[in-house]
Amino acid sequence: MREAIKEAARAWWHLATGAALAVCCLLMAAVALFTAVLTLTVIGAGVLPESVLLLRRLAGRERSRTAARTGVPVPEAYLPLEGPLPARVRTAVTDPGTHRDLIWAAAHAVYGIALWCVSLVVWVCALTVDGVWTGLAGRPPLVLPLIGRLAGLETDWARALLTPAPSAARDAALAARVEQLTATRAGAVAAHGAELRRIERDLHDGAQARLVALSMRIGLARRAYDSDPATARKLLDDAQEQAEEALAELRHVVRGIHPPILTDRGLTGAVRALAASSGLEVEVSVTGLDGEDRDHGHGVRAPAAVEAAAYFVVAEALTNAAKHSGAARASVALTREPAGLRVLVEDAGRGGAEAGERGGSGLTGMRRRVAALDGAVRLTSPHGGPTVIEVELPCVW
Repeated sequence: MREAIKEAARAWWHLATGAALAVCCLLMAAVALFTAVLTLTVIGAGVLPESVLLLRRLAGRERSRTAARTGVPVPEAYLPLEGPLPARVRTAVTDPGTHRDLIWAAAHAVYGIALWCVSLVVWVCALTVDGVWTGLAGRPPLVLPLIGRLAGLETDWARALLTPAPSAARDAALAARVEQLTATRAGAVAAHGAELRRIERDLHDGAQARLVALSMRIGLARRAYDSDPATARKLLDDAQEQAEEALAELRHVVRGIHPPILTDRGLTGAVRALAASSGLEVEVSVTGLDGEDRDHGHGVRAPAAVEAAAYFVVAEALTNAAKHSGAARASVALTREPAGLRVLVEDAGRGGAEAGERGGSGLTGMRRRVAALDGAVRLTSPHGGPTVIEVELPCVW
């Protein structure tokens, strides 16, 4: 009897919260009427998208309640309410998800209160019938389980009304995908612009300045060649040093565009070279990539763009670890997976690295570079460490 009462109480509480939500749906009906009148007058068209967002929150609350009761989530599919006001109004009016929410709100305003009222009657009957039948006769309860069935009926109706149609789900998924690609394209364009500015700055401040100095020294040496051969020879020696420094600057710029070591030694060799020059004790593990099991034909290489992104991720992560983490050790793992390449960099430092756009220009550039390839970056860095950067880069092997 005690267990039956507990289960009935949980079911009744679900019905009670549903009744409260039904009252909100009744209020939403007034809001919808008010919004419709304002929209018809054109003056209040800006209220419509906000009203739709409020309706989505109510429907989202019902989805959460249903999922908590049944253990099975209820999917949602909405078109994004973004852009200028006319586009938002058009989306709010034509979105199939909004239509389903309106139908659910109208229905829930009726059955939510009705089922709760029925549950009150069932409670009164249960206390009388099951009190005698179960408490005195020791038989299984007869009336209390009906409250659970009422709650199940409510969750079934909510799931049926709120589950989007397959076509609406596809449209929403397509809209979300377009939005994601728009954001990643913007990030890729920003990263490309930043890279071009970096190359221009490096050329202007480095190689170009040295080439100008080289030209001046050669000109001075030519003028002094007949009158002062010793000075001319000294100027030519300085010009040779300037030429070597300019070549070094140009190699540095080229490495920033696409490291030649990737072409010569592959991703494995390039990452091992980064580990050796990082100043940390770095352990590198590679699974299924170039340089592994070549005698048996198991070594493969990722596409050039994926290799370059993985290389810069490792370079940035190791640079951050050496500069900011205070760590003495780090590890890098490169793993070939069926859907792409996974890069895992971990350092035993103090942690505290920030995710998102606040994580500094290095982490921001890393995220943009990976997002341009439709990849994902996950950063875990609790205070006290360790810091773990996990990157997934999709590709076809």
